[in-house]
Amino acid sequence: MAGGTLKKIVSVQVQNVKAAARFGCPIKDGELRNSIHGYTKAVDDMVIGTVYTNKSYATYVEMGTGPKGAANHAGISPVVNPSYTMSPWWIHESQVDKEAAEEYRWFYLDTPDGRFYQCTGQPAQPFMYPALKNNEDKVVERLEKALKRELRKACE
Repeated sequence: MAGGTLKKIVSVQVQNVKAAARFGCPIKDGELRNSIHGYTKAVDDMVIGTVYTNKSYATYVEMGTGPKGAANHAGISPVVNPSYTMSPWWIHESQVDKEAAEEYRWFYLDTPDGRFYQCTGQPAQPFMYPALKNNEDKVVERLEKALKRELRKACE
């Protein structure tokens, strides 16, 4: 098989999984959705496809947080065993968007140091794992068909 052909075949499937992750990503302002990227690289005799986000908070969205995440994390990867903080925590007003705090209807206290919001977490909103898992059979099938087609061409 020609040198880049396998990489191109895998790259198409990476883009399909990336599209599924973006589609399944919960939307607020689009920042997280727009941070989902994919790439393909050849390493020795392998081709590796990766879909990722570089947003530090993406794991909290995927897995959930606090008691709410512990109670509702259906759809996350079964090989991950997150540990959830079960006590509420406080967030200073300088660390959160006021509209978001109001949307979540967080309890708050006004102090001489400013407003503090009490947070008890959020349920999991998986989007990365389902993007791969829900497309796993299609990815394998498409890779198989593309490889068979390329092998037939090489044998002609």
